[in-house]
Amino acid sequence: MDRTFADTVFRNGRIYTSNRQQPWATCAAVKAGRFVAVGSEADVASLVGEDTATVDLGGRMAMPGIIDIHNHIMMGGQADLYELRFSSSDSIPRIADAVHKAAAQAAPGAWIVGGQFGNNLLTSLNTTEACALLDAASLGHPVVLRDDSYHNRWASSAALRLAGVSADTPNPTDGEIGRDLKTGTLTGLMIEAASGLVERALAASGHYTAEMDRTAVARSISVLNSYGVTAFIDAASMQPIMAALKGLDDRGELTAWAVCAMPVVEPGFMFGKAGEALFAMREQFRGAHVKPDYVKMFLDGVPGAKTAAFHEPYVADPVRGCCFRGTTMMTVPDLIRWLGRCEKLGLAAKIHCAGDASVTQALDAIDVVRSFNGPTHLIHHIAHASYIAPDDIARFAELNVAADLSPIIWYPTVFLEAHKAAMGDERAQRFWPNKDLKQAGALMAGGSDWPVIPIPDPWQGIEGMVTRQNPTGDFPGKSLWAEQALDLTTVLDIYTIDGARAAGLSQITGSIEVGKSADLIVLDQMIFDIPVDQLADTRVETTFFEGRKVFERR
Repeated sequence: MDRTFADTVFRNGRIYTSNRQQPWATCAAVKAGRFVAVGSEADVASLVGEDTATVDLGGRMAMPGIIDIHNHIMMGGQADLYELRFSSSDSIPRIADAVHKAAAQAAPGAWIVGGQFGNNLLTSLNTTEACALLDAASLGHPVVLRDDSYHNRWASSAALRLAGVSADTPNPTDGEIGRDLKTGTLTGLMIEAASGLVERALAASGHYTAEMDRTAVARSISVLNSYGVTAFIDAASMQPIMAALKGLDDRGELTAWAVCAMPVVEPGFMFGKAGEALFAMREQFRGAHVKPDYVKMFLDGVPGAKTAAFHEPYVADPVRGCCFRGTTMMTVPDLIRWLGRCEKLGLAAKIHCAGDASVTQALDAIDVVRSFNGPTHLIHHIAHASYIAPDDIARFAELNVAADLSPIIWYPTVFLEAHKAAMGDERAQRFWPNKDLKQAGALMAGGSDWPVIPIPDPWQGIEGMVTRQNPTGDFPGKSLWAEQALDLTTVLDIYTIDGARAAGLSQITGSIEVGKSADLIVLDQMIFDIPVDQLADTRVETTFFEGRKVFERR
């Protein structure tokens, strides 16, 4: 074959490019996994040879592959393949019924792992009665259930025993072991770092094997491709995750750009090397499509459990009193030291900040590092940039910090109901100031935080950002801070070219233009021609990664 001819030509389409210099095209040509022409039929005609494959788009809309700026790739696959799943809107009796059915079918002594219960149930679960209900349903099996933030757990008494948790066990740093407020007895509720006590026992049991982990990661990539995702950042990449991704890459089976954010300290829910020990190993996991170029820092928890750090106090409760604002897990000097070290290593930071005080602290630390180190090409992230003090919004652009807009909860949800109970209605609803960030010039990127969100469907997030309403039909007629809605073009950029910039991939992917990876998805509807409340109904018909078809809807 003449090497001047294209491998594949896409024709007769309505191609949205995410390239401001050329927003639309009808044709595109691909050679060796890269776009070599984008434009009209005249631009590709000379590249069509005898062996060139032609994809007739039939007038359908195509666009760049989607960037998921924040997910947990192994946990997503594990949840999909191996765990008990139930809705975050389920009541405690319904959860217990689901556990009972699973326990009745489980092998003797086997763990039952599942999720995800709503944050709004935390107080109700912290009772002797709820504990008794779970124990009865478990039929003696160790059970660990995760909440809809993945920061907290509900465990059966059998699981607590295996974890070595007794009535005398003290609360771990940055965590709380649930005890009935009347009797003081254990309830199985495990908040933040306390969750790690049970998760460590689960890990030690051998419940998940290395082969299951590899299968879970492969399954996750397949699921992401089905939603049009062709690049992602895994937001807490431990050694087994990076090893699984590298193995897929070496075998030619990795069908997405995989960027890894390595924890600076061992997370409460994952175990193994972290920080310097893990950073020192990163090059052995680097591959053609695997890029271990980020670190992950957890600065606080989640609002529904009152573990996120805020400037103003939470609603008073019997445990924390009237003036509790939450706390951060690192000091500003610690953050400065870590950021300085990471920049020296060429690593950008993704900093989990669920409360506005933690956002301020992270920006303060980055500001100090900028004053010492000067400008950098590295783009640090504020992950879950959802509650932000007004004075901090402009600082994102000033400091070249990306707003990681995940998870997909910028519309009314059960998650938000838990925030209302913890913070009060008015404060809770000043959630995700997306338009303010856009007007301030902040770089924004869209993510799923899967499996916190049960399915990594970006189209629900896209509709939610445009309408500020829940696209699933839950909470009908309700909007969340409607003034913060964005237009569709802006939101598509957030999920494509802007996400690529935030992930350090803008020279590789994120837009359909000559020289970039041929990552393209074909949609079942022209999303610019439909009512905005139908955006979440969009389905990806075909996903191409480096010009190869990696998903086709049957």
